[in-house]
Amino acid sequence: MNAPESIAPAGPVSRAAQRQAFEHNKLHKRLCRQVGQAIGDFNMIGANDKVMVCVSGGKDSYALLDILLTLRARAPVPFEIIAVNLDQKQPGFPEHVLPDYLRSIDVPFHIENQDTYSIVKRVIPEGRTMCSLCSRLRRGILYRVADELGATRIALGHHRDDILQTFFLNLFHGGKLKGMPPKLVSDDGRHMVIRPLAYVKEDDLEAYAQWRAFPIIPCTLCGSQENLKRKQAKLMLQEWERRHPGRVDTIFAALSRVVPSHLMDRELFDFAGLAADGQHNDDGDIAFDVDPVFEAHTPSNSAVPGEQILTLQRPIAADPI
Repeated sequence: MNAPESIAPAGPVSRAAQRQAFEHNKLHKRLCRQVGQAIGDFNMIGANDKVMVCVSGGKDSYALLDILLTLRARAPVPFEIIAVNLDQKQPGFPEHVLPDYLRSIDVPFHIENQDTYSIVKRVIPEGRTMCSLCSRLRRGILYRVADELGATRIALGHHRDDILQTFFLNLFHGGKLKGMPPKLVSDDGRHMVIRPLAYVKEDDLEAYAQWRAFPIIPCTLCGSQENLKRKQAKLMLQEWERRHPGRVDTIFAALSRVVPSHLMDRELFDFAGLAADGQHNDDGDIAFDVDPVFEAHTPSNSAVPGEQILTLQRPIAADPI
């Protein structure tokens, strides 16, 4: 399979086409850099790993496979890739699309046929969301297939926005500070699941899929459910970003800057054993958090009395989240 950079139009090229080619090349490099960084940061893939890339027919999994193929050609260590699709027997599912595509790019693949659609439709009442049961059924089947194929890594196409949405779903509806980790071990301890798109924005994946013209297969089981809490979380984040550009980036960065001593989990931090030992502690209390706007405009060596700080700090205004 040729890397996207090698695709070039024949004959004279217009200025608009040159600009578009430049933007496509920049997008591809950005995705490769972000996926490569995630793989390196979390040690996702090692020498001689066999990576089972779960391909659903959606933009995210197509892009994941495409980028991993590019990175494999550049990687300092060898690893295998096999694409796996679970055909859930949804009515109208075009069975030929994925096999035809995977053959066209010369990628080894396996199609697993399991009628989970009928199970979900039978068990879940009309009007209720199906994602939870469907996800559990899929995951169990994919673990079994990974064993059968000898895969050492199971790569899923969840991206940065999926991770953020999951965080807020757990916060709002599960009462937990819990997200969707870039790398985790299955509950039976036998399978390593990785999410190489963890640093990638969904907008970039949409643009990439449009450029690469992936044969997208829509999900007719859950894709049309309008009452999904995940969709509500997505809309909330989009509105935040529209009103406060950069806020979503800040929230995502916070997921990797956790300060357990400033939360309330007694299992995570030993509050009971905490003692004032006279030693400097970077995470210790500093009386109050200085307003970032004030801090940015105050020389680091200035000594400002507490009352003056409180006067200079930006007033707290009503700001709907």
